Amino acid sequence: MPGPLEGIKVIDVSAVVSGPLAAMILGDQGADVIKVEPPVTGEVMRLPNFERGGLTSLYINCNRSKRGVALDLSKPEGVEVMYELVKDADVFIQNWRPGAADRLGLGEEKLREINPNLIYCSISGFGPTGPYSNRRVYDPIIQGLTGHPAIQMSQDFPIPDLVRHIVADKSTSYTAAQAITAALFARDRGAGGQHIEIPMIDASLAFFWPDGMIRHTLENTSELPGNSLYETYRLWHTQDGQIIYFTASQVEHEGLFRALGHPEWLDDPRFATTEARMVPENAEALGGLIDEALRASTTEELLEKMLENDVPSGRVLGLEEIFDDPQIKHNASILEFNHPSAGRYHQAKPAARFHKTPQDPMKRMPPLLGEHTEEVLLEKGVSAERIAQLREKGIVP
Repeated sequence: MPGPLEGIKVIDVSAVVSGPLAAMILGDQGADVIKVEPPVTGEVMRLPNFERGGLTSLYINCNRSKRGVALDLSKPEGVEVMYELVKDADVFIQNWRPGAADRLGLGEEKLREINPNLIYCSISGFGPTGPYSNRRVYDPIIQGLTGHPAIQMSQDFPIPDLVRHIVADKSTSYTAAQAITAALFARDRGAGGQHIEIPMIDASLAFFWPDGMIRHTLENTSELPGNSLYETYRLWHTQDGQIIYFTASQVEHEGLFRALGHPEWLDDPRFATTEARMVPENAEALGGLIDEALRASTTEELLEKMLENDVPSGRVLGLEEIFDDPQIKHNASILEFNHPSAGRYHQAKPAARFHKTPQDPMKRMPPLLGEHTEEVLLEKGVSAERIAQLREKGIVP
Protein backbone atom coordinates (compact mmCIF):
# COMPACT_ATOMS: atom_id res chain seq x y z
CA MET A 1 0.00 0.00 0.00
CA PRO A 2 1.42 3.46 -0.88
CA GLY A 3 2.57 5.95 1.74
CA PRO A 4 0.38 8.81 2.99
CA LEU A 5 1.89 11.33 0.54
CA GLU A 6 1.65 9.12 -2.56
CA GLY A 7 0.91 11.33 -5.58
CA ILE A 8 2.53 14.48 -4.14
CA LYS A 9 5.39 15.85 -6.28
CA VAL A 10 8.22 17.75 -4.60
CA ILE A 11 11.06 19.76 -6.16
CA ASP A 12 14.01 20.00 -3.76
CA VAL A 13 16.71 22.52 -4.73
CA SER A 14 18.00 22.84 -1.16
CA ALA A 15 21.43 21.81 0.11
CA VAL A 16 23.18 20.57 3.26
CA VAL A 17 20.57 19.47 5.88
CA SER A 18 17.70 21.84 6.72
CA GLY A 19 15.95 21.48 3.35
CA PRO A 20 17.16 18.06 2.15
CA LEU A 21 16.17 16.26 5.37
CA ALA A 22 12.69 17.82 5.21
CA ALA A 23 12.32 16.64 1.61
CA MET A 24 13.54 13.15 2.57
CA ILE A 25 10.84 12.91 5.24
CA LEU A 26 8.24 13.70 2.57
CA GLY A 27 9.83 11.15 0.24
CA ASP A 28 9.79 8.45 2.89
CA GLN A 29 6.08 9.14 3.30
CA GLY A 30 5.44 8.48 -0.38
CA ALA A 31 6.01 11.78 -2.19
CA ASP A 32 7.90 11.78 -5.50
CA VAL A 33 10.87 13.99 -4.57
CA ILE A 34 13.16 15.31 -7.31
CA LYS A 35 16.50 16.48 -5.94
CA VAL A 36 18.02 19.16 -8.22
CA GLU A 37 21.76 19.85 -7.97
CA PRO A 38 24.42 21.64 -10.01
CA PRO A 39 26.18 19.47 -12.62
CA VAL A 40 29.80 18.36 -12.13
CA THR A 41 30.11 19.01 -8.36
CA GLY A 42 26.58 18.57 -7.04
CA GLU A 43 25.61 20.11 -3.71
CA VAL A 44 28.19 20.74 -1.00
CA MET A 45 27.39 17.56 0.95
CA ARG A 46 28.85 15.53 -1.92
CA LEU A 47 32.33 16.86 -1.14
CA PRO A 48 34.49 13.91 0.01
CA ASN A 49 33.95 13.29 3.72
CA PHE A 50 33.27 9.66 4.55
CA GLU A 51 32.69 9.12 0.83
CA ARG A 52 32.52 5.94 -1.21
CA GLY A 53 31.23 5.35 -4.71
CA GLY A 54 29.87 8.84 -5.25
CA LEU A 55 27.95 9.08 -1.95
CA THR A 56 28.93 10.58 1.40
CA SER A 57 27.47 9.61 4.76
CA LEU A 58 25.74 12.94 5.42
CA TYR A 59 24.38 13.11 1.88
CA ILE A 60 23.00 9.58 2.25
CA ASN A 61 21.33 10.44 5.56
CA CYS A 62 19.46 13.44 4.12
CA ASN A 63 18.63 12.31 0.59
CA ARG A 64 17.02 8.89 0.65
CA SER A 65 13.71 8.42 -1.21
CA LYS A 66 14.57 10.91 -3.98
CA ARG A 67 15.35 10.98 -7.68
CA GLY A 68 18.39 12.99 -8.71
CA VAL A 69 18.50 15.61 -11.45
CA ALA A 70 21.60 17.66 -12.32
CA LEU A 71 20.70 21.05 -13.77
CA ASP A 72 22.68 24.28 -14.15
CA LEU A 73 20.37 26.92 -12.70
CA SER A 74 22.91 29.68 -13.32
CA LYS A 75 22.04 29.53 -17.04
CA PRO A 76 18.71 30.72 -18.52
CA GLU A 77 18.27 27.37 -20.29
CA GLY A 78 18.51 25.58 -16.95
CA VAL A 79 15.93 27.86 -15.37
CA GLU A 80 13.59 27.23 -18.30
CA VAL A 81 13.87 23.50 -17.66
CA MET A 82 13.07 24.14 -13.99
CA TYR A 83 9.89 25.89 -15.08
CA GLU A 84 8.90 22.67 -16.84
CA LEU A 85 9.49 20.69 -13.64
CA VAL A 86 7.46 23.14 -11.56
CA LYS A 87 4.37 23.05 -13.78
CA ASP A 88 2.90 19.94 -12.15
CA ALA A 89 4.76 20.06 -8.82
CA ASP A 90 2.99 20.35 -5.49
CA VAL A 91 5.93 21.58 -3.40
CA PHE A 92 9.11 23.56 -4.03
CA ILE A 93 11.78 23.66 -1.28
CA GLN A 94 14.77 26.01 -1.26
CA ASN A 95 17.16 27.17 1.45
CA TRP A 96 19.09 29.86 -0.39
CA ARG A 97 19.88 33.14 1.29
CA PRO A 98 17.09 35.74 1.03
CA GLY A 99 16.94 37.26 -2.45
CA ALA A 100 18.89 34.50 -4.21
CA ALA A 101 15.80 32.73 -5.55
CA ASP A 102 14.45 35.94 -7.09
CA ARG A 103 17.80 36.69 -8.71
CA LEU A 104 17.74 33.22 -10.31
CA GLY A 105 14.19 33.70 -11.56
CA LEU A 106 12.93 31.06 -9.11
CA GLY A 107 11.29 33.24 -6.50
CA GLU A 108 7.87 32.50 -5.09
CA GLU A 109 6.00 35.05 -7.21
CA LYS A 110 7.54 33.85 -10.48
CA LEU A 111 6.86 30.17 -9.79
CA ARG A 112 3.31 30.94 -8.69
CA GLU A 113 2.69 32.46 -12.14
CA ILE A 114 3.57 29.04 -13.55
CA ASN A 115 1.79 26.98 -10.88
CA PRO A 116 -0.76 28.89 -8.73
CA ASN A 117 -1.33 25.89 -6.44
CA LEU A 118 2.34 25.45 -5.54
CA ILE A 119 3.40 25.15 -1.89
CA TYR A 120 6.64 27.17 -1.87
CA CYS A 121 8.88 26.63 1.17
CA SER A 122 11.71 29.09 1.89
CA ILE A 123 14.17 28.08 4.61
CA SER A 124 16.74 30.64 5.73
CA GLY A 125 19.03 31.25 8.66
CA PHE A 126 17.33 34.32 10.08
CA GLY A 127 14.33 35.11 7.89
CA PRO A 128 13.83 37.33 4.82
CA THR A 129 14.38 40.64 6.67
CA GLY A 130 16.10 41.98 9.75
CA PRO A 131 19.63 42.85 10.90
CA TYR A 132 21.00 39.30 10.40
CA SER A 133 19.05 38.31 7.27
CA ASN A 134 21.95 38.45 4.81
CA ARG A 135 24.52 36.73 7.01
CA ARG A 136 25.95 33.34 6.14
CA VAL A 137 24.99 30.91 8.87
CA TYR A 138 25.40 27.31 10.00
CA ASP A 139 23.94 25.22 12.80
CA PRO A 140 26.33 26.14 15.66
CA ILE A 141 25.74 29.87 15.14
CA ILE A 142 21.99 29.32 15.45
CA GLN A 143 22.55 27.14 18.52
CA GLY A 144 24.43 29.95 20.20
CA LEU A 145 21.66 32.46 19.54
CA THR A 146 18.84 30.23 20.76
CA GLY A 147 20.08 29.08 24.15
CA HIS A 148 21.44 25.60 23.47
CA PRO A 149 25.07 26.10 24.63
CA ALA A 150 23.91 28.06 27.67
CA ILE A 151 22.49 24.91 29.27
CA GLN A 152 25.01 22.33 28.02
CA MET A 153 26.83 22.21 31.35
CA SER A 154 27.40 19.04 33.32
CA GLN A 155 27.84 19.04 37.08
CA ASP A 156 31.42 17.92 36.56
CA PHE A 157 32.37 20.54 33.96
CA PRO A 158 30.07 23.59 34.27
CA ILE A 159 31.22 25.26 31.05
CA PRO A 160 28.79 26.15 28.22
CA ASP A 161 29.20 23.93 25.18
CA LEU A 162 27.55 23.17 21.87
CA VAL A 163 25.12 20.33 21.37
CA ARG A 164 27.37 18.07 19.33
CA HIS A 165 24.94 17.37 16.55
CA ILE A 166 23.10 19.72 14.22
CA VAL A 167 20.04 20.23 16.38
CA ALA A 168 19.14 23.60 14.81
CA ASP A 169 19.25 22.21 11.27
CA LYS A 170 17.28 19.10 12.13
CA SER A 171 14.61 20.90 14.14
CA THR A 172 14.20 23.19 11.12
CA SER A 173 13.82 20.15 8.84
CA TYR A 174 11.06 18.61 10.93
CA THR A 175 9.36 22.00 11.23
CA ALA A 176 9.46 22.38 7.44
CA ALA A 177 8.12 18.88 6.76
CA GLN A 178 5.22 19.37 9.16
CA ALA A 179 4.43 22.84 7.79
CA ILE A 180 4.44 21.58 4.20
CA THR A 181 2.01 18.76 4.96
CA ALA A 182 -0.22 21.24 6.84
CA ALA A 183 -0.17 23.55 3.81
CA LEU A 184 -1.05 20.64 1.52
CA PHE A 185 -3.97 19.79 3.81
CA ALA A 186 -5.12 23.42 3.78
CA ARG A 187 -4.86 23.48 -0.02
CA ASP A 188 -7.12 20.44 -0.25
CA ARG A 189 -9.66 22.37 1.82
CA GLY A 190 -9.64 25.35 -0.56
CA ALA A 191 -6.80 27.58 0.69
CA GLY A 192 -4.83 27.23 -2.54
CA GLY A 193 -1.06 27.39 -2.83
CA GLN A 194 0.90 29.42 -0.31
CA HIS A 195 4.37 30.55 0.71
CA ILE A 196 5.93 29.08 3.86
CA GLU A 197 8.89 30.93 5.38
CA ILE A 198 10.93 29.08 8.01
CA PRO A 199 13.85 30.89 9.68
CA MET A 200 16.21 28.46 11.39
CA ILE A 201 16.55 30.82 14.34
CA ASP A 202 12.78 30.61 14.93
CA ALA A 203 12.60 26.84 14.51
CA SER A 204 15.56 26.30 16.84
CA LEU A 205 14.17 28.64 19.48
CA ALA A 206 10.73 27.01 19.34
CA PHE A 207 12.37 23.58 19.70
CA PHE A 208 14.45 24.75 22.64
CA TRP A 209 11.79 26.71 24.50
CA PRO A 210 9.44 24.17 26.20
CA ASP A 211 12.06 22.88 28.63
CA GLY A 212 15.08 25.12 28.01
CA MET A 213 13.25 28.30 29.05
CA ILE A 214 11.38 26.99 32.10
CA ARG A 215 13.05 29.65 34.24
CA HIS A 216 12.18 32.38 31.74
CA THR A 217 8.57 31.63 30.83
CA LEU A 218 6.83 33.20 33.81
CA GLU A 219 8.06 36.67 34.69
CA ASN A 220 9.76 37.28 38.03
CA THR A 221 10.51 33.63 38.84
CA SER A 222 13.43 34.32 41.20
CA GLU A 223 11.19 33.82 44.23
CA LEU A 224 9.41 30.73 42.88
CA PRO A 225 10.66 27.25 43.92
CA GLY A 226 11.69 24.92 41.15
CA ASN A 227 14.46 23.36 39.08
CA SER A 228 15.04 23.47 35.36
CA LEU A 229 15.46 20.13 33.63
CA TYR A 230 18.94 21.10 32.49
CA GLU A 231 19.93 21.41 36.16
CA THR A 232 18.87 17.83 36.88
CA TYR A 233 20.14 16.05 33.76
CA ARG A 234 23.48 14.36 34.33
CA LEU A 235 25.51 11.24 33.78
CA TRP A 236 26.41 9.40 36.99
CA HIS A 237 29.68 7.56 37.45
CA THR A 238 29.62 3.96 38.61
CA GLN A 239 32.39 1.63 39.71
CA ASP A 240 33.09 0.64 36.11
CA GLY A 241 31.41 3.19 33.86
CA GLN A 242 28.40 5.49 33.72
CA ILE A 243 24.66 5.27 34.13
CA ILE A 244 21.66 7.51 33.56
CA TYR A 245 18.62 7.56 35.77
CA PHE A 246 15.84 10.11 36.08
CA THR A 247 13.33 10.38 38.92
CA ALA A 248 10.38 12.74 38.50
CA SER A 249 7.89 11.49 41.08
CA GLN A 250 7.89 10.68 44.79
CA VAL A 251 7.41 6.98 44.01
CA GLU A 252 10.45 6.99 41.73
CA HIS A 253 12.60 8.71 44.35
CA GLU A 254 11.58 6.11 46.90
CA GLY A 255 12.49 3.37 44.41
CA LEU A 256 15.87 5.00 43.82
CA PHE A 257 16.68 5.09 47.52
CA ARG A 258 15.80 1.41 47.87
CA ALA A 259 17.80 0.50 44.75
CA LEU A 260 20.85 2.22 46.20
CA GLY A 261 20.46 0.31 49.45
CA HIS A 262 19.51 3.35 51.50
CA PRO A 263 15.78 3.16 52.37
CA GLU A 264 16.58 5.18 55.52
CA TRP A 265 16.83 8.28 53.30
CA LEU A 266 13.03 8.10 53.08
CA ASP A 267 12.91 8.99 56.77
CA ASP A 268 15.40 11.85 56.51
CA PRO A 269 13.37 15.10 56.56
CA ARG A 270 15.85 16.65 54.10
CA PHE A 271 15.03 14.07 51.42
CA ALA A 272 11.60 12.68 52.32
CA THR A 273 9.49 14.96 50.11
CA THR A 274 9.76 16.72 46.77
CA GLU A 275 9.61 20.11 48.49
CA ALA A 276 12.45 19.20 50.84
CA ARG A 277 14.63 17.89 48.04
CA MET A 278 14.21 21.18 46.14
CA VAL A 279 15.90 23.16 48.92
CA PRO A 280 19.37 23.89 47.43
CA GLU A 281 21.43 22.68 50.41
CA ASN A 282 19.35 19.52 50.68
CA ALA A 283 19.68 18.85 46.96
CA GLU A 284 23.44 19.27 47.20
CA ALA A 285 23.68 16.91 50.18
CA LEU A 286 21.53 14.27 48.50
CA GLY A 287 23.53 14.53 45.29
CA GLY A 288 26.73 13.81 47.17
CA LEU A 289 25.23 10.75 48.87
CA ILE A 290 23.83 9.39 45.60
CA ASP A 291 27.16 9.91 43.84
CA GLU A 292 28.97 8.00 46.58
CA ALA A 293 26.47 5.13 46.46
CA LEU A 294 26.62 4.85 42.66
CA ARG A 295 30.42 4.78 42.59
CA ALA A 296 30.38 1.84 45.01
CA SER A 297 28.58 -0.50 42.58
CA THR A 298 29.00 -1.68 39.00
CA THR A 299 26.75 -0.45 36.20
CA GLU A 300 25.20 -3.91 35.79
CA GLU A 301 24.40 -4.23 39.50
CA LEU A 302 22.83 -0.77 39.58
CA LEU A 303 20.72 -1.33 36.49
CA GLU A 304 19.36 -4.58 37.89
CA LYS A 305 18.41 -2.96 41.20
CA MET A 306 16.90 0.11 39.56
CA LEU A 307 14.78 -1.96 37.21
CA GLU A 308 13.62 -4.08 40.16
CA ASN A 309 12.45 -0.89 41.86
CA ASP A 310 10.93 0.61 38.69
CA VAL A 311 13.43 3.47 38.48
CA PRO A 312 13.76 4.93 34.93
CA SER A 313 17.35 4.15 34.05
CA GLY A 314 19.60 3.04 31.24
CA ARG A 315 23.09 2.51 29.97
CA VAL A 316 25.29 5.08 28.27
CA LEU A 317 25.89 3.37 24.95
CA GLY A 318 28.82 4.01 22.69
CA LEU A 319 27.85 4.72 19.10
CA GLU A 320 28.94 1.27 17.97
CA GLU A 321 26.84 -0.32 20.75
CA ILE A 322 23.60 1.22 19.46
CA PHE A 323 23.43 -1.43 16.73
CA ASP A 324 23.23 -4.23 19.33
CA ASP A 325 20.78 -2.72 21.81
CA PRO A 326 17.97 -5.26 22.37
CA GLN A 327 15.09 -2.79 22.04
CA ILE A 328 16.53 -1.12 18.94
CA LYS A 329 17.00 -4.56 17.39
CA HIS A 330 13.48 -5.59 18.38
CA ASN A 331 12.04 -2.44 16.77
CA ALA A 332 14.15 -3.00 13.63
CA SER A 333 15.09 0.66 14.04
CA ILE A 334 18.20 0.45 11.86
CA LEU A 335 17.89 -0.20 8.14
CA GLU A 336 20.60 -1.81 6.03
CA PHE A 337 21.13 -0.97 2.36
CA ASN A 338 23.47 -2.25 -0.30
CA HIS A 339 24.24 0.43 -2.87
CA PRO A 340 25.78 -0.61 -6.22
CA SER A 341 28.72 1.80 -5.88
CA ALA A 342 28.79 2.89 -2.22
CA GLY A 343 28.36 -0.60 -0.80
CA ARG A 344 26.62 -1.48 2.46
CA TYR A 345 25.40 1.29 4.74
CA HIS A 346 22.97 1.80 7.60
CA GLN A 347 20.32 4.39 8.43
CA ALA A 348 17.69 4.95 11.08
CA LYS A 349 14.17 3.89 10.15
CA PRO A 350 11.51 6.62 10.12
CA ALA A 351 9.90 6.67 13.55
CA ALA A 352 6.25 7.14 12.54
CA ARG A 353 4.32 3.91 11.95
CA PHE A 354 1.34 4.42 9.61
CA HIS A 355 -0.93 1.41 9.95
CA LYS A 356 -2.93 1.99 6.76
CA THR A 357 -0.42 3.89 4.59
CA PRO A 358 3.00 2.60 5.71
CA GLN A 359 6.21 4.35 4.79
CA ASP A 360 8.72 2.52 2.61
CA PRO A 361 12.16 4.09 3.11
CA MET A 362 13.76 1.10 1.38
CA LYS A 363 12.16 1.83 -1.99
CA ARG A 364 14.76 4.32 -3.24
CA MET A 365 18.36 4.82 -2.15
CA PRO A 366 19.90 8.33 -2.40
CA PRO A 367 20.72 9.24 -6.01
CA LEU A 368 24.12 9.57 -7.53
CA LEU A 369 24.67 13.01 -9.03
CA GLY A 370 22.21 13.44 -11.89
CA GLU A 371 21.27 9.77 -11.84
CA HIS A 372 17.68 10.31 -12.96
CA THR A 373 18.08 13.47 -15.06
CA GLU A 374 17.04 11.99 -18.39
CA GLU A 375 14.28 9.87 -16.85
CA VAL A 376 12.68 12.88 -15.14
CA LEU A 377 13.02 15.25 -18.09
CA LEU A 378 11.45 12.76 -20.48
CA GLU A 379 8.55 12.35 -18.03
CA LYS A 380 8.06 16.11 -18.04
CA GLY A 381 7.80 16.21 -21.82
CA VAL A 382 11.32 17.40 -22.60
CA SER A 383 12.27 15.77 -25.90
CA ALA A 384 15.35 13.61 -26.34
CA GLU A 385 16.59 16.11 -28.92
CA ARG A 386 16.35 18.99 -26.45
CA ILE A 387 18.04 16.94 -23.74
CA ALA A 388 20.93 16.34 -26.14
CA GLN A 389 21.17 20.07 -26.79
CA LEU A 390 21.16 20.82 -23.07
CA ARG A 391 23.85 18.21 -22.53
CA GLU A 392 26.00 19.75 -25.24
CA LYS A 393 25.79 23.13 -23.47
CA GLY A 394 26.60 21.61 -20.07
CA ILE A 395 23.15 22.44 -18.64
CA VAL A 396 22.60 18.78 -17.80
CA PRO A 397 25.18 15.97 -17.58
